[in-house]
Amino acid sequence: MTRIAHNGVKLAFEDRGAGKPAFMFVHGWTCDRSFFAPQAEHFARRHRVVSVDLRGHGESDKPHGAYPIAAYADDIAYIIEQLSLGKVVAVGHSLGGITVLQLAAAHPGCLAAIVMVDPAPFVFSRELRATIEAMVAAIEVGNQEPRRQFIRDQLFLPTSDRRLVEAVLAGMLAAPSHVAANAVRGALEFDARAAAVSCKVPALHLAATPPLNPPHLMSEWLPNVVNGWTVGAGHFNQLEVPDQVNAMIEGFLRHYV
Repeated sequence: MTRIAHNGVKLAFEDRGAGKPAFMFVHGWTCDRSFFAPQAEHFARRHRVVSVDLRGHGESDKPHGAYPIAAYADDIAYIIEQLSLGKVVAVGHSLGGITVLQLAAAHPGCLAAIVMVDPAPFVFSRELRATIEAMVAAIEVGNQEPRRQFIRDQLFLPTSDRRLVEAVLAGMLAAPSHVAANAVRGALEFDARAAAVSCKVPALHLAATPPLNPPHLMSEWLPNVVNGWTVGAGHFNQLEVPDQVNAMIEGFLRHYV
């Protein structure tokens, strides 16, 4: 594990492998770089792979204050520049998915392509927004149960491996409350459709079951997107069906990058 400071925040990351294009893996809300371990291991056989802990997460610093999506993207662009990675394939899951979209909008020169693995909703329905805002309010007063229930009941299938569900819960619930609450606010405030308009690099969307962003709408918001859909996995499809995810990323690279 290595750390680099950007705007006073120390960011932790793991750097391994060799070969271009390099990969940058960006985890989701209250997760850490280990949530892309199956992909990092797979692609490090032929590519340089960097897996980052976003600010507030994992072994990175956890400052108090706002956690806007733009700050994550700026951090990642800085790491790409400092490590001389060239144009990378940035792969993001959930909150990381909209982060790599913002990276494409604000820092297109550092990207060969983006992969959004079941990204956070581009548009939050009224019902989902209300549910999430209630969860944030509970987190702020020290009640983690709505957070636990949301992860367990909304982000997995009834057929999901219970050991994986418990491992994900343990990892996500370990994140500090101020990070959990403010990172969600950052996602709610992010204008993903505006970022999509500015995204000109090749883009792959890997939907889960049920998808947070229906593929037909993704094609409207991001006309150059390539849609894929994993089978038999919920929101954490990169962990539940890693072989499917890896194969679709490889196919995307062969045909579009």
